[in-house]
Amino acid sequence: MNALTAVLLFAAWTLALAMIYVVPRLPPVLLGKRPANAWTRGNPSIDAPVIVRAQHAHLNALENLPIFLTVVAAALLTDRGAVIDPLAPYVLYARIGQSLIHLMGTAFLHVLLRATFYFVQVALMAYMIWALLH
Repeated sequence: MNALTAVLLFAAWTLALAMIYVVPRLPPVLLGKRPANAWTRGNPSIDAPVIVRAQHAHLNALENLPIFLTVVAAALLTDRGAVIDPLAPYVLYARIGQSLIHLMGTAFLHVLLRATFYFVQVALMAYMIWALLH
């Protein structure tokens, strides 16, 4: 897998996370059981905990996607994709790991593992930036 494929799969994963919490909201709205604005920010959550965690995992993915995309785009625009190709898939794998653990729960071990996967992503992207600058 090269860096471009990794960033595209990262984007696909981010979309999939959104669908986990968006799709279950559609039937109640379409059936008139809930207003479409029942999930407006600032309102108390009416979703099951796993749905709330999916929304948070989606937002977490959105935080890193622009950074990852910027690193990959910079590498490709400077014809240096080979510099980051070996590491880029591991950013994706760490993101998927972080998201899956996020969906599992919020116990201390979950949070610790999520943070570990997050810092793996940050470290990999920081190293890729450094490598592209040198």
